[in-house]
Amino acid sequence: MSQQQQPKQMNFGRGPRVAGPAEKAKNQQATLIRIGHYVKQQKIGLFFAIFFVLASTFLSLAGPYMIGHIIDEYILTKDIAGAIRQSIVLAIIFSAASIFTWLQTYVMIRVAMTTIRTLRLALFQKLQALTLRFFDQRALGDLMSRVTNDIDNLNTALAQSVTQIVSSILTVIGVSIAMFALSWQLALVTLIIIPLIVFSTKQIVKRSSKNYAARQRDLGKLNGYIEEMITGAEVVTLFGKEQQTIAMFRQQNEALRHSAQRAEITSGLLGPINNFMNNLGLAIVIGTGALLAVNGIVSVGIIAAFVTYTRQFFRPLNQLSNLLNTFQSAIAGAERVFEILDEPSEVADRPHAIDVPAFRGDVAFNNVSFSYTPDKPVLKNICFHAKAGETIALVGPTGSGKTTIINLLTRFYDVDQGTILIDGQPIEHYQMATIRQKVGVVLQDTYLFSGTVRENIRFGRLDATDAEVEEAAKIANAHHFIKYLPAQYDTHVQAGGANLSQGQRQLIAIARAILENADILILDEATSSVDTQTEVDIQKGLQHLMQGRTSFVIAHRLKTIENADKILVIQQGEIVEQGNHQALMQQQGIYYELQQKLLLEQVE
Repeated sequence: MSQQQQPKQMNFGRGPRVAGPAEKAKNQQATLIRIGHYVKQQKIGLFFAIFFVLASTFLSLAGPYMIGHIIDEYILTKDIAGAIRQSIVLAIIFSAASIFTWLQTYVMIRVAMTTIRTLRLALFQKLQALTLRFFDQRALGDLMSRVTNDIDNLNTALAQSVTQIVSSILTVIGVSIAMFALSWQLALVTLIIIPLIVFSTKQIVKRSSKNYAARQRDLGKLNGYIEEMITGAEVVTLFGKEQQTIAMFRQQNEALRHSAQRAEITSGLLGPINNFMNNLGLAIVIGTGALLAVNGIVSVGIIAAFVTYTRQFFRPLNQLSNLLNTFQSAIAGAERVFEILDEPSEVADRPHAIDVPAFRGDVAFNNVSFSYTPDKPVLKNICFHAKAGETIALVGPTGSGKTTIINLLTRFYDVDQGTILIDGQPIEHYQMATIRQKVGVVLQDTYLFSGTVRENIRFGRLDATDAEVEEAAKIANAHHFIKYLPAQYDTHVQAGGANLSQGQRQLIAIARAILENADILILDEATSSVDTQTEVDIQKGLQHLMQGRTSFVIAHRLKTIENADKILVIQQGEIVEQGNHQALMQQQGIYYELQQKLLLEQVE
């Protein structure tokens, strides 16, 4: 497909989505140290795992020695009874070694699972603390890939690799000592192969490391694209872009296949190369041992024991080589996880942030400027004062900055310049939890969670009684349709509210805000998805709700804000007019023109 023919990737999110670049692990040592920090929290489990590793390794090393002893002392002397007795002891040794091996695996799996649980919780908590700006700039599917695939890769490495690494190192050391004790000549011959194994392993790992990082990157990108296409399936269908989305999926799927194939093929070379080295080393040991045996330097039993030790010697070296491959994938995933954990929180509690039992509701914006991206201001020197209990309406064309004002008031973002005051205190002086609990919001894009209708309304205040939930629904005019649902308030809601209409979802969201009983109320196009008659009924409930509360209302239907205490007309990030309905109509400015345009549309 040519450069011109490649389909453009579509984005149905709030802002630009980007995936992480393809690169090898930046600092493997630092990443391993951080992983070790989480693993060390399971000290008791690690102690028992290492103990079982020591026991199984010691018993495994005792086996070949027993084999050589049985051959020289019992088989060659034709002491069958003694050979049988020693064989029984050998069987017990190998059985005990197997039991300890299983125990070390069992304990290490528990350690790995607990470690991963802690890390996954830390990652999820971090995601909850990050700002909307962070999510605006990243594909949700890629974030999901980090929470699931990358952490699972690390889990696999911890569960299967840590004890194997310790066991392999101990086995190599133990076998080396045993071999030199039996025959230093054969031991030196065995060690000749080690430099070849180390060299080949180093070369392969060097090339596979960046391939594993690329595979994790491409997997995250593909997951992000799948998430966006599923979320925007209706839009894709409406515009008939199925073939274009399939073409883009095919392109990204091919990129994942290519990077994954390169990673697996490169790492797959380790097995055949190491097997060749093992067999070569074994052949050299047998040949050398035969010459030594003919000359009476070693016995047949020592050769038999040495052959077994040689296999035990090379097996952990092979395991270490393969474990390095496993760790390449795990480290690449762990770095992607730690990248999120290290992400600075742009909006966070300041030192000595305060909590208050309630807000009076006095809000002031003093010369507030803000931009989502540098050099592209969205708000410019916004100034207004909302007295406690007043209703402030925000009107203006799409993209003028109305919702951004709300985002700043709820402290989803921090201002670039200026100050936002609540009850005379800068908003940064309050704890984040205080702002979230005492500022109720109904957004234009309503989201309902998987659960019952009752649980979704109660999300605003988890300790609310059933009676309070139903009362909030009645005020929001949601009760009239809820009572006709199959299980009424216990009707199951699909994730996102897919089994409810947009208007029904909006009404439930309004009920949720009503139940929250916040001191400051924000309605961002809260009635945009309901019909005119329902809107009238909702307005009656909202008037009851807004009494005594400072309220901010964004609405395109100007009829709904005529009774506001103050109307702010916003254009291109600036307040161009402000006043009540009567005063703005008398000015015959922008607000007046919007009203006249609305009247003409109604006549038509």
